[in-house]
Amino acid sequence: MKNVIFISPNFPTNYWQFCRELKNNGLNVLGIGDCPYDQLTADLKNSLNEYYKVSSLENYDEVYRAVAFFIHKYGRIDWLESNNEYWLERDAQLRTDFHITSGFQVEDMPRIKYKSKMKEYYQAVGIPTARYHLVDTEKGCLAFIKKVGWPVVVKPDNGVGASDTHKLSSEEDLHRFMETKLPGVTYIMEEFVYAEVNSYDAIIDSQGKPMFETGNITPMSIMDIVNDNDNSIYYILKDLPADTRRAGRAAVKSFGVKSRFIHFEFFRLTQDQEGLGKKGDVVALEVNMRPCGGFTPDMINFAHSTNVYKIWADMIAFDKSTVPVGEHAFCAFAGRRDGKNFVYSHEEIMAMYGGSMKMVERIPDALSGAMGNQMYMATFPGKRELNRFYKDVLSVKE
Repeated sequence: MKNVIFISPNFPTNYWQFCRELKNNGLNVLGIGDCPYDQLTADLKNSLNEYYKVSSLENYDEVYRAVAFFIHKYGRIDWLESNNEYWLERDAQLRTDFHITSGFQVEDMPRIKYKSKMKEYYQAVGIPTARYHLVDTEKGCLAFIKKVGWPVVVKPDNGVGASDTHKLSSEEDLHRFMETKLPGVTYIMEEFVYAEVNSYDAIIDSQGKPMFETGNITPMSIMDIVNDNDNSIYYILKDLPADTRRAGRAAVKSFGVKSRFIHFEFFRLTQDQEGLGKKGDVVALEVNMRPCGGFTPDMINFAHSTNVYKIWADMIAFDKSTVPVGEHAFCAFAGRRDGKNFVYSHEEIMAMYGGSMKMVERIPDALSGAMGNQMYMATFPGKRELNRFYKDVLSVKE
């Protein structure tokens, strides 16, 4: 029987389903988290063979001891995973320290965590990338901006999501950023790309081949949502465009991805841009070696009448899956921000779209910065219905 350690199985709140499917496949599922056992949901408790509580997942020594305890009790660990961007480096450190060879090791981290390092792997397979400059002095930044023009985007070279990401449109903005940026953090500055974000989401087998593929579109910038305290929208595509599929598969090969659930982000240009391409072209953004965040796995299931939690667990247990993919639809996510004067109340939205709704929940505070406070998830057969839904859910009174 394979032993699988799942780090932080209680967060995000839907991730217990990864554990359920592992256990259903006959694996020994061992959880490590900082939530007291009696506060775990019944679903999660039933999905674990054993749970080890640490006082903090940030404390490496504690988590190390938890892994050592499980090895002493159950023998060799075959897999260790969190499927969570925040813990990717911690997962790699634990795998390296305990010789768990079924996932990324410490030596793999630079190319998959540092935005500046990712670029060469995209370029190796002919995918254009935005020009960049590692932030040094104000003078050095201005020399770069003289080449690419305003605006530019700055963010931590090794960062999670859109946190601490800024669009700079003037020397005043640059000066303010240089005065207030976090000490000890390396920032990357990139030319601004006029585009919407298109993703390639896939579960990859041990040979680097996709077992399942889909994609989503974010019409609004996550950076703007976080910085402007705005509403959030994105949707799972009914069908993955051929050029996104090609770019995604090429990037998988270049980055050497095996046995993982991935979320690769690309720009689709909304206008011609010198050095990058023509309107509609696909340009690299960044790779994420984990599922798209929050409730996206559920959205994928709703969009494609499937179960990606099981496909992922099948990849670990059997390196193949027979889970069917059924009827396709668009699956829309709308995240409302508290305190806005919306045209339609929650009750009115439910009366209008109740038949299409798949999930309606409050968003955990840890995710609300990028996703809003109240979420609505619904499926639609076409773009017209999708757009009308967004208009009705997010319109505010003048």
